[in-house]
Amino acid sequence: MKDSIKTIFFFTVLILVSSCGKKITETKPIRKDVTETVFASGVLVPENQYNLTSLSDGYIKNLNIDEGDIVTIGQLLAIVDNEQSIINAQSADELLTIAAANTNPNAPALKQAEINLELAKQKLIQDEKQEARYRKLYELNSVSKLEYENMKLNLDNSKTNFLSLQENYKLLKQQADQELIIQKSQKDANRVSKNYNEIKAVVGGKVYELRKELGDYIRKGDIIAVIGSQEKLYALLSVDESNISKVKLGQAVIIQLNTQLQKTYNGIVTEIYPAFDEQTQSFYCKVAFENKLDFNISGTQLQGNIVIENKNNALVIPRNYLGYGNKVKLKGGDEIIVETGFISNDWAEILSGLDENTIIIADKIK
Repeated sequence: MKDSIKTIFFFTVLILVSSCGKKITETKPIRKDVTETVFASGVLVPENQYNLTSLSDGYIKNLNIDEGDIVTIGQLLAIVDNEQSIINAQSADELLTIAAANTNPNAPALKQAEINLELAKQKLIQDEKQEARYRKLYELNSVSKLEYENMKLNLDNSKTNFLSLQENYKLLKQQADQELIIQKSQKDANRVSKNYNEIKAVVGGKVYELRKELGDYIRKGDIIAVIGSQEKLYALLSVDESNISKVKLGQAVIIQLNTQLQKTYNGIVTEIYPAFDEQTQSFYCKVAFENKLDFNISGTQLQGNIVIENKNNALVIPRNYLGYGNKVKLKGGDEIIVETGFISNDWAEILSGLDENTIIIADKIK
């Protein structure tokens, strides 16, 4: 009996608590001028932002920048100590000197080939004279046919040997010239590679972030610093995929920085990026500010409302009266599904299902 009384008392208290926690409110749809917007979060990004990257491996032995510094195009910002590139450059210089010497007419290989060619030439001249003499003797029957043919054979061999040595000289000269070209190219390549140790500003601007310190070991492609415009920043907004079709170039945007929630800035959509970000499940658009920023730190979080359309005399209800699945509760307890237009944080546009005389209700938690 006591347990039954306790149970009844418990449920009585629960009902009283529930009734005290909720209050039924009612209203009617109204007509008003409203603005449809798409909400998007984002960050401040400098114009012409780029990553200053290392072009070679090595230790940072000289670092001439700090966060907040202003740099100019071509300014030397860091030096990477890469001994291998220095060794390669020295080796290339030495090989180029050797290759140049080998193209000189007095180079040992060319000189020897030239001597051999001259000897072959002299022998050819001598054999030509001997062949002419033997031909006359043969015509006078002073020598046999075999002796004359042997002399002709010697002449043919001399011609072949001379032509062969002549081609050999040309080939050696050509190889020496080619090696000179290769070593010149290698020297230029190593000079460029050595210059990679000197990290210079590609575009002038402000150093917004410094990711490496003096003495750090870095690899080719590592980011040393993030640089961008020192004055001009834009808002990079992340727009949900369900709303991106509503966003157009030239639309006005009202922006609030998370560091200045009491102030708003006006902007314009200047670019809609076509790529979809799988990680955030959203699209990105670029918004240019119409007025000067009082706070211009890269990476500052912000929120923007993109103005899609201004509607006059729209039929709306408070947002909290619209339930899941576009359901609205009527006075008396029935629920109906309505057709909605835009939905903001405060209002939901009603296209059909309600009129200005319909009383709707909602539970309001105290």
